[in-house]
Amino acid sequence: MTRPPWEVADIIRRAGTKFVERYRDSLTWAQLKVLRAIERCRTAALGGHRDQCVRCGRQAISYNSCRNRHCPKCQTNAREKWLRAREQELLPVCYFHLVFSVPHALVPLMWQNKKLLFGLLFDASAATLLEVAANPARLGAALGFLGILHTWGQTLQRHPHIHCVVPGGGLSPDHTQWIRSPPNFFLPVRVLSRVFRGKFVAGLRHAFHANQLSFFRECQPLTNEKAFAAFLRDLFRQEWVVYSKAPFGGPEHVLQYLARYTHRVAISNHRLLAVDDDHVTFLLEGLRPPQQVPHDDARRRGVFATLLTARSAEGVPTDSLFRLDGQPAAPRTAPTLQNAACRTTSGRPQIKNFCS
Repeated sequence: MTRPPWEVADIIRRAGTKFVERYRDSLTWAQLKVLRAIERCRTAALGGHRDQCVRCGRQAISYNSCRNRHCPKCQTNAREKWLRAREQELLPVCYFHLVFSVPHALVPLMWQNKKLLFGLLFDASAATLLEVAANPARLGAALGFLGILHTWGQTLQRHPHIHCVVPGGGLSPDHTQWIRSPPNFFLPVRVLSRVFRGKFVAGLRHAFHANQLSFFRECQPLTNEKAFAAFLRDLFRQEWVVYSKAPFGGPEHVLQYLARYTHRVAISNHRLLAVDDDHVTFLLEGLRPPQQVPHDDARRRGVFATLLTARSAEGVPTDSLFRLDGQPAAPRTAPTLQNAACRTTSGRPQIKNFCS
């Protein structure tokens, strides 16, 4: 992999001081520590060490890494380790890539109740897949799948959604045979969307009546029971988006894409196209590795976006480019079919966290 022309550290060196001055009141000590770590990573500020080839004896001096979990240069090894472990769990079957999204109107409330509502997003999407797949009229099988939370979209705006890598089939109710889905069709997305919507809205209603939700700023009016009920009715009238597609490159292709988000790195250095005192231009992320899209070709096709830096009037959001909101985007998974055929306890999927 060639060295990228720009790094996130270059952005911090150019605009970091202005950024901190503008948002000092809203930045935490941990966020300031991340900015400083990325800026100093692999520079003389952290010292260095001597490397020596075990074959030819050639020596070289290398600067030390910051080892911060948000640094795009320090998470490569951890990401590759995670990727190898997930690839070993893949079955020799067709896989599908599913995405569960919530309406934009929910985003402010979710950001004010991250732990609770991100957890609900996992639970609702997992329960939807298990319930619809278990229906004899659909697939009639017990699924195993991997789900990963993304909290931002391609343009680094708040957009919570769950990516799922799901085998095209599952175990029969008696766990004696494999039930395969059609090669070009998994489960009806309209059915998935409506079941997912129902489970999420029911979870919101339960959380409200249990006084588990917090309301601030624009969400303050929702403390009124009638206003919250009207809010839920409006959500239920909307069509919720569930995306389902067989990955062109196989499950390994989707895992490569998802692996870039399992260790809290919002944007990799290889996605950066241009950096100046006022703007940051970066490649929009697709399922193809960004290094496979030449920068000149990316500009010609318009598959990039531009953010303002802290020198500009609006500034860089504190939870977008540098992913500094402190909320881990941890992958969670229902048990794979290699592990006791989707173990359940009291009808709920056992969920493992691979980022602990």
